[in-house]
Amino acid sequence: MIIKKAEYAISSPRVELCPKSVEPEFAFIGRSNVGKSSLINMLTNQKSLAKTSAMPGKTMLINHFKINNEWYLVDLPGYGYAKRGKKAQDELTRMISSYILEREQMVNLFVLIDIRHEPQRIDMEFIEWLGENGVPFSIVFTKADKLSGGKAAGNVHRFLTELKKQWEELPPHFITSNVTRQGRDEVLTYIEEINRGLGEGQNL
Repeated sequence: MIIKKAEYAISSPRVELCPKSVEPEFAFIGRSNVGKSSLINMLTNQKSLAKTSAMPGKTMLINHFKINNEWYLVDLPGYGYAKRGKKAQDELTRMISSYILEREQMVNLFVLIDIRHEPQRIDMEFIEWLGENGVPFSIVFTKADKLSGGKAAGNVHRFLTELKKQWEELPPHFITSNVTRQGRDEVLTYIEEINRGLGEGQNL
């Protein structure tokens, strides 16, 4: 897939205020500071489409970006940022869960995992929740440039091994780096295949 156009569309505090459109949406989510904005910028070939910040938990809205006038890339708030107050955290949880469970336009959720860390309970619980609710998702391991190839592969293997304790069939996964652009073509090809399948389904 070649991205010819990527532009900011809207930021919404609630799912009801998201675009009234029928175009498919591919959403990105992960723990705070997992490299979500950097990944979005790398995928779209833009330096600052999604705003990056050194401060974890910066994204507080549902951010839509229109890609090639055909589909949306959606930047969701990160989960698990403990320094927020309970009320703010509860509101974010409601926002995230309502988008994931109610937004019919969302055709795939990319769950971002920092490749440098051992499997985290919060990620495992979130993925388990997705499975319980039948949400279509894929896993994107970020920051692969921070580790040697062997160490990165070992961490991915450990994570997938942990997942196998709960899942009979593992979801698709990708290894990425916004520095080396590793995984960019694979993720975009995956999106293209889903969009093509949706188009073929509409033509039946």
